[in-house]
Amino acid sequence: MVNAPAAAGPVISAWTAVSPLGPHGADFTAGLRPGRTAGQPLDPEEWSAPFREACLVPDFHIRQILGRKGTRSMDRATGLAVIALRRLLDGDDGGDGGDRGEERAGARLPGVGEHTGLALGTSTGSAQSIMDFTRDSLVGEKPFFVDPARFPNTVMNCAAGQSAIWHGLRGPNTTIAGGRATGLLTLQYALRLQRAGRAESVLCGAVEEFSSARAWLEWHARDDGDRAAVLGEGAAVWLLEPDASAREHGRGGLAEVAGLEFGCAPDPAAARTVLGDAIHRLLDRTGVAPGEIRAVADSRAPGAEGEAERAALADALGGHQPPTITAADTIGDTCAASAAFQIAAVLALAERGEIAPGGHALVTTADRDGVVGAALLRIR
Repeated sequence: MVNAPAAAGPVISAWTAVSPLGPHGADFTAGLRPGRTAGQPLDPEEWSAPFREACLVPDFHIRQILGRKGTRSMDRATGLAVIALRRLLDGDDGGDGGDRGEERAGARLPGVGEHTGLALGTSTGSAQSIMDFTRDSLVGEKPFFVDPARFPNTVMNCAAGQSAIWHGLRGPNTTIAGGRATGLLTLQYALRLQRAGRAESVLCGAVEEFSSARAWLEWHARDDGDRAAVLGEGAAVWLLEPDASAREHGRGGLAEVAGLEFGCAPDPAAARTVLGDAIHRLLDRTGVAPGEIRAVADSRAPGAEGEAERAALADALGGHQPPTITAADTIGDTCAASAAFQIAAVLALAERGEIAPGGHALVTTADRDGVVGAALLRIR
């Protein structure tokens, strides 16, 4: 379990998102409103998938955005991560000019240098890349007649490694995989890097791609009643740094990480109790009463996990019913990136003034493999 910081915690001082609402954080903020969905019918000529619609990042063409150099074999998940981090480092100004190799470690946020850490969440990396490479080894004239340039895409840490190479980051580089809880686990790991003195500032977040392979895996993993949930994709990333560092570089900080708690439920029936206990521990450690929670961002997980999560929130908060932020209703089920998008949604609404400074936002998650978690953010 994760102990909350004893004093003022590190702050999230910058963020962005590449989402089905658009390629920039401003698109995510503008499109995040009740009743809107980014779901679109899938073109059967392009996608072989059991679902009829999905939430895809619009006009997502890696080589058009990043240029031709170094992108020939880049898969969708890696492209989403590299582009999201570039937007964050460049201030998300909307420029899409192709990068040349010598520009990859160019202009960036003040105070973010080569020793900045990177903690990136994913599911299995790119399921499509893994399956395509395996298939090529089976149907080719000889098993070793495969494209060696595509082999790096088959390992889970490809997106994090390529992102570090592209942006000249030589600090700690970590890939976290934890299902729907991945975004919160990534935040936990970034805090541990800071406390251990391994990195002062850490870029962290999560990425998930849409692909035919992922669609079929989800189709077979879900219960029949859960198959209506629309799949989404994208990447949400942020900069986690000490408050003093943020102020030194002209960033006031958007939200303070007050604390995190996790648990493991052996089955969906136990998730309600385990998550409820985690929320209680989190509030006790931080000294925050349920009535002080100004917003809740739950995962909107389909099926029994989602029902258990909502029940746990009701139990932990008693009669208090703060506004609920529902990113998944708008951008779809982003699986490993869902908690990262939940955090991004909190930051987006805080920037719009919908969560007042000093208020607390609770982010929760429940994964079908049993991991549950909660994070508490204090808006600056």
